[in-house]
Amino acid sequence: MNCDEFVELVTAFLDGSLDQDTEAAFLDHLSECDGCERYLDQFRVTIGELGRLPPETLTQQAHDTLLDAFRDWHAR
Repeated sequence: MNCDEFVELVTAFLDGSLDQDTEAAFLDHLSECDGCERYLDQFRVTIGELGRLPPETLTQQAHDTLLDAFRDWHAR
């Protein structure tokens, strides 16, 4: 597994939805790649921090702006 493949699978890994072979490859890569380890840690921190925000603190305009910014991030 390379770093691009790793990044694509982070959400599925955190959701526990990877098949056994893919999860093993994910964990093998994680054990060998400091950059991906940092990426996964940052992802977990972000989820933890955003998970504590009450939804009513986000204005509709901010919500729409964030969705627009990330909607096609794979295409960039």
